[in-house]
Amino acid sequence: MAVSFANVNSEAGLKKLDEYLLTRSYITGGVTAEGQGVKVESSAVPSASTPDVADAAAPAADDDDEDDVDLFGEETEEEKKAAEERAAAVKASGKKKESGKSSVLLDVKPWDDETDMAKLEEAVRSVQMEGLLWGASKLVPVGYGIKKLQIMMTIVDDLVSIDTLIEDHLCAEPVNEYVQSCDIVAFNKI
Repeated sequence: MAVSFANVNSEAGLKKLDEYLLTRSYITGGVTAEGQGVKVESSAVPSASTPDVADAAAPAADDDDEDDVDLFGEETEEEKKAAEERAAAVKASGKKKESGKSSVLLDVKPWDDETDMAKLEEAVRSVQMEGLLWGASKLVPVGYGIKKLQIMMTIVDDLVSIDTLIEDHLCAEPVNEYVQSCDIVAFNKI
């Protein structure tokens, strides 16, 4: 079925086009002359009278006011009261949140093949912090006679930052006399 709109520049032509588009999401065809007529081919069945779009939108707007959520606004009194009640319930339960632990495997690399690896391991293990426990270690060949130290440690997550441990303790004086660099090989939560 081909629908033709005589003149979309006139009020009647524009109204006819608007009514047509109320039941369809698109039109095909095109303008036949400069500003004159739109020819549309469609297989859509014309629907019964459609309600006015402005009338349908007005009641919906009233319903939306009730369900509005202010995502960026301040807390309401009810929300503040609920947060205080939750905090009081947690405090009253008497349970202290347990801190997580992690198992970390470090590669500690020496400066060269002449570095005394026993002294390197001794220097690494001399670093003591609350929440740090050194574990097993082994020497792993890298190449050209150079070996690296692989060492396990267990840390309490809230007490020990692995980045701080490496930067401020293992790669700083006096340990850096033996240690060139440290790499994290594995980091697992316990």
